[in-house]
Amino acid sequence: MELFFYNTIQQPALAEFKDRGSKFLAYSFPVTSIEACKKHLALLKKEHPKAVHHCLAYRIGVDGSTFRVSDDGEPSGSAGRPILGQIDSKQLTNILVVVVRYFGGTLLGVPGLINAYKTATSLALQLAPIIQKPVEVEYVLSFDYQKMNEVMLLVKQYNCSVVEQTAQLFIELKIGVPKNRLEEVINKVADMQGVLFKSTLAI
Repeated sequence: MELFFYNTIQQPALAEFKDRGSKFLAYSFPVTSIEACKKHLALLKKEHPKAVHHCLAYRIGVDGSTFRVSDDGEPSGSAGRPILGQIDSKQLTNILVVVVRYFGGTLLGVPGLINAYKTATSLALQLAPIIQKPVEVEYVLSFDYQKMNEVMLLVKQYNCSVVEQTAQLFIELKIGVPKNRLEEVINKVADMQGVLFKSTLAI
């Protein structure tokens, strides 16, 4: 089945869950790379140096094929998996959830931990607005300055996103074209005089 849209969160969110003295702080972030996940985790470790665990799960890519779970010292399968389970139950991708735990002196046992990490994540995801984004295909447009308005009109009309722009003798514009509008955009650009259009995969 061809994928034209995916669900992610619009902005970060934070939720708190307490159980028998232990405090679980769930942070959710919209991300598009593993590097971004590492940065968020490093910042949270700085922010919460006294926390005993920083457990996480992320899913990245429009098809959600890149993912990771970490129990960070909690019993195997008691933290990262329940976090990912909540992400998957909402069919989200390009998202990271880190749950920071402050130990309250009472052991919760594996079922208690699974419930705590699951609940904290669920609360954070309830607070993060979920948005649907189009799957995009990247293309590069090369054209003369006089064509700028015509090209930008096309970009706007078909809800393309501007990824990068460089200007030398010609303008080079890297755009993300929604997959479900790709054929229309290719036909439209073919009708334009003096505009070169190539897929970034072919570069």
